[in-house]
Amino acid sequence: MPNLKEVRDRIESVRSTQQITSAMKLVSAAKLRRGQEAIQKIRPYANKLHQILGDLSQNTEDLEDEEYTHPRDPEKILLLIISSNRGLCGAFNSHIIKFTHKIISENYQKQYDHGNLQMMFFGKKAAEHFKRRQYPIFDINTEIFDALSFENVAPMAEHFMKLFSGKKFDRIDIVYNKFKNASVQEPTHEQFLPFQAPEKEESGLIPDYIFEPGIMDMVKQLIPKTLKIQLYKALLDSSASEHGARMTAMHKATDNAQELLKDLKLSYNKARQAAITNELIEIVSGANALNE
Repeated sequence: MPNLKEVRDRIESVRSTQQITSAMKLVSAAKLRRGQEAIQKIRPYANKLHQILGDLSQNTEDLEDEEYTHPRDPEKILLLIISSNRGLCGAFNSHIIKFTHKIISENYQKQYDHGNLQMMFFGKKAAEHFKRRQYPIFDINTEIFDALSFENVAPMAEHFMKLFSGKKFDRIDIVYNKFKNASVQEPTHEQFLPFQAPEKEESGLIPDYIFEPGIMDMVKQLIPKTLKIQLYKALLDSSASEHGARMTAMHKATDNAQELLKDLKLSYNKARQAAITNELIEIVSGANALNE
């Protein structure tokens, strides 16, 4: 049985850890509320833009001739992988890492084997994993989550559009955790470029719009804006998912610390009782020895 000092030290250590995990849970909860509000505001706007482009695609047959929609054979691939900069968020990063490995093996193994697949990372956790395994890394951005805003994301989206239009890459995909709720994050794989307009509905009326300016002028303006929103939404989704995963992990850690404290206090009381009993036995034995 451990001595009393060892158990006391262990109790103090667990209590200190519990205070830290409880504080981290509160901080993550506050960040989660802000992140959840941001993603809930951007989703209706992104969905409406997508719907408008779907309506436009039903009024023109030339959408695939646009700069960012023209399909190509996917020979050169760029994966935009969104993870976190910090750990202590449960399986948030491991899920996205495993999901990325699955995407490569199922969809882009040929490109990877021929050295035509590169990876762009937002957040360092996934980057560290793939860098250790010597995967081809295009770039790493660890600062975006320090000031996540549309103004900071838009230039990056424009950069990727230039890479695509300049035929540096034939396809660019986004891999991220989609926010469902505080305890559920869904690994998601989306095609970023070439842009895919919503499929035309086989039934129903085709919207009859009067376009001013012309329809292709609107398409040329809306597609870049939609791509910027798509990347921004993916980053917001991942940010909210990270805070939700960390809040859940810290909540479980705090509960586990509480259970461990109960067990340690029980062990401490047992050790203390055993020590008192031994002292009493020694006193009684000494008294009996003197009487003899």
